[in-house]
Amino acid sequence: MKELLKKYFGYDEFRPLQEEVIEHVLSGKDCFVLMPTGGGKSMCYQLPALKFEGLTLVVSPLIALMKDQVDALKTNGVSAEFINSSLLPAQIGQIQEKIISGKTKILYIAPERLASPDFVSFLKKVDVKLIAIDEAHCISQWGHDFRPDYRNLKLFKSQFPKVPIIALTATATAKVREDIVRQLALNDPRLFISSFNRENLSMIVTRKRKAYEKLLGLLQKHKNESVIIYCFSRKDTEKIAMNLRAEGFNALPYHAGLNNETRKNNQELFIKDEASIIVATIAFGMGIDKPDVRLVVHYTFPKTIEGYYQEIGRAGRDGLPSECVLFYSYGDVRKHEFFIDQIEDSVEQEKSREKLRQIIEYCETVNCRRKHVLKYFGEEYSFPLVGKDEEQKGCEACDICLNPNSMFDATEITKKIISCVIRTGSRFGRNYIADVLLGKSSQQIIDNQHNSLSVFGIVSDFDKDEINQIMKSLIAYEFLHTSIGKYPTVSVTQKGIQFLKEKESLELPKAHQESEGGEKVSKRRTKYDLDLFEKLRALRKQIADQNNVPPFMIFSDVSLQEMTRYFPADKNSFSKIEGVGVKKLESFSEAFLAVINRYVKENNIQSVEIPNRIQNINVENNNFTVSDRYRKTKEMLDKKMSISKIADIQGFQEGTIVVHIEKLILNGEDIDIDYLKPAQERLKKIKTAFEKCGDEKLKPVFEYLKGEYSYDEIRLGKLFYK
Repeated sequence: MKELLKKYFGYDEFRPLQEEVIEHVLSGKDCFVLMPTGGGKSMCYQLPALKFEGLTLVVSPLIALMKDQVDALKTNGVSAEFINSSLLPAQIGQIQEKIISGKTKILYIAPERLASPDFVSFLKKVDVKLIAIDEAHCISQWGHDFRPDYRNLKLFKSQFPKVPIIALTATATAKVREDIVRQLALNDPRLFISSFNRENLSMIVTRKRKAYEKLLGLLQKHKNESVIIYCFSRKDTEKIAMNLRAEGFNALPYHAGLNNETRKNNQELFIKDEASIIVATIAFGMGIDKPDVRLVVHYTFPKTIEGYYQEIGRAGRDGLPSECVLFYSYGDVRKHEFFIDQIEDSVEQEKSREKLRQIIEYCETVNCRRKHVLKYFGEEYSFPLVGKDEEQKGCEACDICLNPNSMFDATEITKKIISCVIRTGSRFGRNYIADVLLGKSSQQIIDNQHNSLSVFGIVSDFDKDEINQIMKSLIAYEFLHTSIGKYPTVSVTQKGIQFLKEKESLELPKAHQESEGGEKVSKRRTKYDLDLFEKLRALRKQIADQNNVPPFMIFSDVSLQEMTRYFPADKNSFSKIEGVGVKKLESFSEAFLAVINRYVKENNIQSVEIPNRIQNINVENNNFTVSDRYRKTKEMLDKKMSISKIADIQGFQEGTIVVHIEKLILNGEDIDIDYLKPAQERLKKIKTAFEKCGDEKLKPVFEYLKGEYSYDEIRLGKLFYK
């Protein structure tokens, strides 16, 4: 599978959990996969599709995305098609003919297609080997994006009982996961749940003061890079996009109020790098698969943590460092509360209020933001250990950990705050408590006679913002608790009461120095030649326009950065660049090498040796280039080792070693494999099967032999038959 991964997609290693999922799918069993946005879900079915003899069927609700996915596969040399309502009947007929003739490996369809009896009849004529359900949460009424058409997918288990199903989603609670498994009637599925941690994303929260100036600073820092700015309203998106254009930025709005043509055009311009900035409501994002978004800004903070994490998940899907900046203000809290008040269902209103409280808690936390958000999703996060003494230094990619606050002795102020909360009856919010401590004679304080309490006016060395910040810390440290509801109140925990009784000291962080990113966040960026990178970006755009595809489908930013770090000089070294598969090596290497070699010569630069990686099977004049793996196999064959022994030493499956032998023979290598010949009687039956069925495909031979011989033995027998 790693050879296929390199050959078609140009990657040397799998992402976390991918290999385990793929092995399970290849074993022909059902499974459920929960991976965050950008985790590499599609590879979990695209790679097995290349291994299976027949067709892999992919159900996706995102019609706008299907063409991009199919174009990307074709660019990598994979035969793929899609069928949805955007095609004419004649076009669908042509695609179906290609599928029946076995020329297509992957077919994307929209769920409503399964409501057509004719289409279901067509599928029964096809050798379907795998069914993938993308965005599987859409089948559950408990999910955040329920689609009635997804209920048609129930027919898969009854119509194709022996075909394995893989259900995939980026967002699903335990309740939704159970519902998906039940609705799809999955047969004893294995659940694969990936980490939600996106290490390449920096998470910054900053006060919404001089927000537009801060936004301009961020955009200057990410000039010519792809940026998404999320706003609260359609009016905001239009206004900010217009103002940014006046500043010289190529910014476009995107919201549900635009007509379909304008919305589609703006999205297309963004995907093809014609516009670098999209200013959008949350309507934007589901239909794009753009991997090189470097900055996501929430100009108004979102109403739920789930929404926030899904939206920042659109940054850095290629794994490169990217920033997520959220502007937070109390005024925006009021905007959200206004709309929650309009919800008529009291249960739904309370749910929304609790979701809002959770995102406010995230914005106001004094602890690591990454740790906070992962804990929300039920995942414990341990800081990476660094330095000689393996000291924990935080996540190194959120504003709290990047700008650690100095501590101060908070013993006395904490006791005053706890006393004030108790004496006012634990019935008031933070602002009220701060006003009492500062001695502010508001009408409410006078009416409650709290101006006569001993705690009234006892704080003079902190202002209201600082007292509020200290209370946030005390909530985070579990000395205080804040209630749920429209008007959250503060109460004292058992831990707080214990602190008041005992003579202990307490240190808390000073008021946080806000950050909107900065050099500390940028330090994660890999060093590479920026001038050459821009030249290669221009070439990539030119080739993409000629092929009418988005630039990232030619090569990702990861690939371009590697080219500008290692300066490959020929096809052999170019093939080692991440993201360079056989098809892209053939199609694009010549143009990119010309630019790289000219730049190297003009600037007197030396090529850098690329770390040892899986070598491509170079398709050059149909010649096969023997790599280290094949040489090792040949050496062991010369020593008359068994296939199982060679596989064990090389770390491959036995079938892979048989493929090595095939390739070595085709390349004219002098090897003696007589000692591997199957027993005479078994070989005779294999030869008879090939004579009856032909030797183009192994499946008819396997079926002729009624499954009594493995594919590996048939493949080996084929060498002696030929």
